[in-house]
Order: sequence, then structure tokens, then C-alpha cells
Amino acid sequence: MSASALVESRAILSGGLAALVALVVGLVGFDGYRPSLAGERSVADFAAVTSGIAAGGGFLAGYFQTIRGTHSWLSARPLLRQIVDGAALVVVHASIAVMSSLVVFRMFQDAFYGLTVDSYAGGGMLAIAAGIAAYAAYDSGARIDAASLSLLLAGFMASGMLVSMLAAENPLWWHIMFSELGTGQAGITSFWTFNTTMTTSGVILTTLSAFVTRDLTRWAAVRDADDTAAGRPHRRFLRPRAGVVRWGLIGVGLCMIGIGTVTLHVSEPVHTFFVRLLAVILLILLLGIPLWAPGYPGAFYAFTYIAGALLAGAASLWFPLHYYNLTALELAAAGIVFSWLVVFIRTTTAVTGTAAEPGRGGTRPVGGGAAV
Repeated sequence: MSASALVESRAILSGGLAALVALVVGLVGFDGYRPSLAGERSVADFAAVTSGIAAGGGFLAGYFQTIRGTHSWLSARPLLRQIVDGAALVVVHASIAVMSSLVVFRMFQDAFYGLTVDSYAGGGMLAIAAGIAAYAAYDSGARIDAASLSLLLAGFMASGMLVSMLAAENPLWWHIMFSELGTGQAGITSFWTFNTTMTTSGVILTTLSAFVTRDLTRWAAVRDADDTAAGRPHRRFLRPRAGVVRWGLIGVGLCMIGIGTVTLHVSEPVHTFFVRLLAVILLILLLGIPLWAPGYPGAFYAFTYIAGALLAGAASLWFPLHYYNLTALELAAAGIVFSWLVVFIRTTTAVTGTAAEPGRGGTRPVGGGAAV
């Protein structure tokens, strides 16, 4: 059996076991009354818990498989780092499962207004939700790489911020700034969702830095080998700078952790410092990317400069044009920056994958031209 088929087989098994346990939970938990799809003691509440646990357990099982095989280098890092990274990834997968369950069952409750179900139907619904969560989480853990992790991070950030905004008890929070969601003034649910999302995303970004560093180091080695084969001296200026990108991503991640742990109402100067430092680091990464990651496709560099121009335009709409307020600027900037980060990480993975193929054009930039 191939490695890919083995992953699918174990993912199906993981989903099946989670579905069976969730079915039993539903039969016992809903015995004696008919729950609604959403609301108090509803199918949504039970599904959020069971699917969250199933996703966390499924991911751990898949992740342990990959660190013993494809990404065995992850297990060579310090134990504390492994524990922190693993815990953050479990939180991400469990949180996505929880939020998905709550949203989906709420939508179905709105579509089938007044519907209640018996314990058999409720248990079946829990089984479906938990089975899908465990299957998808196992598959994610077993196939984890920089590209999939970047999409997971973007999805987690977007869903966490959306839930925080929707849960805000103060409907006018956006009149102040985005960080108002993390002060507690917007309500306890919004407070915990915002700060947990920021902190966990920061940890995940530091984990991503390890994958990106490995890919960039490999790309640098391929370009050096290409130079040697062609009889050219190794580049000193335009060469991949894995260290710069690594510390840049770690710096952004640490700033996000700082924003999530030192909230605006705890210490506004410290919170603001982390926000400004994050902006500076991202600006360095963005504007200097041709120096830190040369040899990428021209389309990526064009996208990078367009992203920079959009950021400048978004900032000018806030000041001096006063077209919108600070919250709108923060949302626009977050969308632009995370879109760029996802594209950068996926492009890095693509470039490295091409370069890893011996005997092909992979030792050249993806665009097909000569190396710079």
C-alpha cells in the first residue's frame, strides 16, 4: 500500500471511530427529549463539543504519523517547541470544527424553523459532524506542509475574527479600532475568541517559519549547485536569505502573540508597540522580498508590488483622505497582508518542489528564464 493510500485508510478509520463515539453520545445525551438544531442543549452544542474533540484527536494521530515519516525533522526540535506547536495546531483544528458545527446547524435551524429531532436523528447528525471533523483533521495532520498550513492559518484567522465580530455585545465596537474586540468591552465571547485567535495564529506563524526556512535553504542549495554546474561563482547578493525570512515570520508571530496577550486595556503603549513593530517587519519582508527570495516567478513579484501599492492606498484612504476609520484600515491591511503571506508561502513551496526534480528545468526559476 502506498503512503498516500495508507493516510486515506487511517483517515477513514479515524472518522469512523469518531462517528461511532459521537453516535453513542447523541443516543445517550438526547434520550428523553427532542433537541432543536441550534440553541440551548441543541444538536449544535453537542456537535461543537464532539466534533472539536474528534478534530483535535484526529489531527494529533495524523501529525504523529508525519513527524515519524515525511517531516521527521520536526521531532528534532526542542521538546517545548514541539509541545507548543502541536498544542496550537490542535487548537486551530478543534476551533475550526467547533465554529463550523455551530454555524452549519444554526443555518439549518433557520432554514427548518421550529424543527426538533429525536435521539436517533440527533445522534446521526453528531456522527456525521464528528466523522467529517476527524477525517479532515487526520488528513491535514498527516499531509501537513507549508502550503496547507498557510491556508489553514488564513482560514482560522478569518473565521476567528468573524466570530469575534458577530459575538460582540457592543454593536458600535468598530467606531474605535479592531483591537476593541479584545478588551472585554465587546463581551466575554468576543474577548476570548479575538485574543485566542491572535495568540494561536502567532504560534502557528512561528511554526510556518520552520517550513519556509527549510524550503528556502533547499532553494539556495539548488541555485548554488546550478552555478557550480554552469561554472559560475555563487551569488553573494541576489541569493535566498532564509534567515531573514525566518526571523521576519517569527517576529510577526511574536507580535501577534503580544497583541493577543497584552490587550489594549491592559497596556495601550505595549499593545500599540506590538502593532507598529508588526507593521514594520511586514514592510521589510514585503519590500525586500526580491532580495530575500530571488529567482521566483515574475508574477509573484508583480503581485508583491501590487499588494504594497494597495496597502499604501488603504492607508491614504484613512489618512489624509479620511474616507473611512481606523477599523476599516486594519481590516483592509489584514486582508492584503495575509493574502500576500499565503501566496508567498505557496510560491516558495512550488519553487522548491520544481527545484527538487532532478533532470528537469527545476534548477531554474519557475518562470523558465535564466537564474539571476
